[in-house]
Amino acid sequence: MSKQYQNLIRSLFPAATKNSEKKASEPASQLNICRRSFLIRSVLATLFGSAVVAGTNVNANDQIPGAAQTTPIALVGGVVHTVDAKTLNNATVVFEKGKITQVGKKVVLPAKCRSIDVSGKHIYPGLMESMSNVGLSEIGSVRATVDTDEVGDENPNLRPWVAVNADSELIPVARAGGVLLASIAPKRGNIRGQSAVIQLDGWTYKDMLLRGDTGMLVSWRSYDSRRGSSTDRAKERDERLKGLSDRLETAARYAIARAARPDWTPVDLRFEALIPVLEGESPMIIDADDRREIEAAVAFCVARGIRPIIYGGYDAPECAPLLKKYDVPVIVHSTYRLPLRRDDPYDHPYTLPSRISKAGIRFAIGGPGSGSPGGGAAARNLPYHAAVAVSYGLPADQAIHAITLAPAEIMGVADRVGSITVGKDATLIVVDGDILQTESNVTDAYIGGAKVDLGSKHKTLADKYRRKYNQRSR
Repeated sequence: MSKQYQNLIRSLFPAATKNSEKKASEPASQLNICRRSFLIRSVLATLFGSAVVAGTNVNANDQIPGAAQTTPIALVGGVVHTVDAKTLNNATVVFEKGKITQVGKKVVLPAKCRSIDVSGKHIYPGLMESMSNVGLSEIGSVRATVDTDEVGDENPNLRPWVAVNADSELIPVARAGGVLLASIAPKRGNIRGQSAVIQLDGWTYKDMLLRGDTGMLVSWRSYDSRRGSSTDRAKERDERLKGLSDRLETAARYAIARAARPDWTPVDLRFEALIPVLEGESPMIIDADDRREIEAAVAFCVARGIRPIIYGGYDAPECAPLLKKYDVPVIVHSTYRLPLRRDDPYDHPYTLPSRISKAGIRFAIGGPGSGSPGGGAAARNLPYHAAVAVSYGLPADQAIHAITLAPAEIMGVADRVGSITVGKDATLIVVDGDILQTESNVTDAYIGGAKVDLGSKHKTLADKYRRKYNQRSR
């Protein structure tokens, strides 16, 4: 053992090393020798492991977040997809101090304005991924890089935005695909925790957070077991729903007690998180696909004055009258997936957005979602989930709406993002073609007026190996 490690062990474990340095005349038991040997090996293993993790940097990118906008910028001559109004050809978008100030064909450029010619290109609002784990999970097989769940089945107090890794390698990849915003959520348990909307650029989670507590995520699949006989399933479902109902009723009593005598009622973070849901300030985002799950979840929420949002919505068209009656929006969980039932048509997930739209239900389109295969790593594919829906009957303008303004409205941030409208944040992308086409590329992106880096690990590796094969072909 080197002298450096000997000194380190002496400083960390003075009692152990003191005993090991007794006079040679004192007999040392075999047990003490084994303990000392094990201690030394443990310390060395820990030091070696720490060095490996620090050296590999498995979950950090080296990009610099965009600096705040200091001068007015005008994107001139592009096709502007406002989303909340008609599309404008050969138009200009002006933004200053992070806010959009002018949109149209005839604008007055402010003093010291920087004009950027985007003729022939398309300008869209920044795309928004829904129910993602981008920034929360890096490498699924490396537990230290995954921060999407917590021990226990009921964790309404979970706030995932405080765990966002601003240096995640997956964030630049998502940005390069036009995804500048993401609604993030935990993935485990019955009451999984709160969701939030983040901007995909910033030094810390505080820089990135657009709005916290945009909803309480509840998995209704946990309350509708498909195992056992119909009688057993019904009994198990009733017991689980009673547990959820009791939890909410207890939270309501806690709120009354806290309001009456806060000095007598200890703070309970779980109940505190449920109070906005019970008061209707925050919606309950219900993970449900099956018709029975959707109907039961909506009935449960309506009976208690809770605002429901359906996430998944595989059978949502079959529940159209109920969803329309109570204006329940649906976030479609990915179009890139297989049918849930063996006798469903192969294109059932592909046609789902079109069928939901024709049924008159408010909806947004999301990617794989937190905990699903791909997860945050596949956030870059969001426009192609919408493109598949277009190929199977959804109008293109509705597809764009479903990945920009619709999720912003559902998550309560439409006052700031989701469309190219005067007064909203200058969070937008410039594309050299139709964003729904795979051959199109995002050439520029701005978040709150700050120009963001569109480089990514994917592009770095592509350039590296392109050079490799160019060298070998000579």
